[in-house]
Amino acid sequence: MERLSSLVGRMPYPSRAVQRAVAIAAIVTQGGIGVTGSIVRVTGSGLGCPTWPQCFPGSMFPVEHPEYETFNQWIEFGNRLLTGIVGIVAALCVLIAWRIRIAHPERTRLLALAWTMPGGVVAQAVIGGITVVTGLLWWTVAIHFLASAVLVWLATHLLHAFNEGDDEPRWQLPGHSRVLMRVLVAALAALLVAGTTVTGAGPHGGDPDTPRFDAPIETLSFIHGAMLVVYLAALAAMGAEWWRNRTNSRVTRSLWRRYAAVWVVALAQGALGSVQYALGVPEELVSFHVLGSAAVIVATAALWCGARDRGPVVDRVPAATTTTASH
Repeated sequence: MERLSSLVGRMPYPSRAVQRAVAIAAIVTQGGIGVTGSIVRVTGSGLGCPTWPQCFPGSMFPVEHPEYETFNQWIEFGNRLLTGIVGIVAALCVLIAWRIRIAHPERTRLLALAWTMPGGVVAQAVIGGITVVTGLLWWTVAIHFLASAVLVWLATHLLHAFNEGDDEPRWQLPGHSRVLMRVLVAALAALLVAGTTVTGAGPHGGDPDTPRFDAPIETLSFIHGAMLVVYLAALAAMGAEWWRNRTNSRVTRSLWRRYAAVWVVALAQGALGSVQYALGVPEELVSFHVLGSAAVIVATAALWCGARDRGPVVDRVPAATTTTASH
């Protein structure tokens, strides 16, 4: 480990632009793998590669098989290949955070957040294998999606960690806004979980023979919609609290912009979900809805991070960095 740390210490110190680019790439890839996974589901390609980690017994690649359409095989295989891209980006996150940590030993939180990216890739690979082995049982697919949601949340935190200090977080919110912020995040989690049950009972299971969640989809959709109402109610109450305390509030224009962004993506996602339900859940809208969920997660995480001040970031390169790389 000491030798590896020494090698990392010889890397050029990453510029702010590089840090930001890699963190954004982590958000995009972690969210994107969820979108491509939804394409696998709606096209019925979930068992296009029926084994794991090989596509077919004895082959990592799709092979001609009478039981599986070539089109479905390559969609599932392509989704698996994207995991490699996610892994490369995750590794870059660790290397860059590690290089910064060598120069600034106090930045332990940054490195810990970076390590969640490759850790998540490994966890997702295991969950993906379980999903295939169990024949795409709806609850394994739900766990697969929720793991992606958590990783998108953490990747957004990583982006902010590159641009903030390492002090204990200080809330920049007036009145009861802190409680409302926690309610907002809890409602988002409940909204996502409820959404997976709707999907589990819906028509797109990833394979025509996959057992579906045996529950009335109308009831599940109502619960999912109710969670959205709770989420929006918490968001509205928080905005009202900010406005009521605007004369002595520490809420900045930047935080108001993030707040507005949450409204935009949440309302757009809600409208898309309503249209999707009214039209009988057409395949084309499913992937857009998954993409929208990632946007809501990113916007909410950005609002959460913006409401907590961790002080200014230390981003200068000490003159003795290369000589202390193995510390």
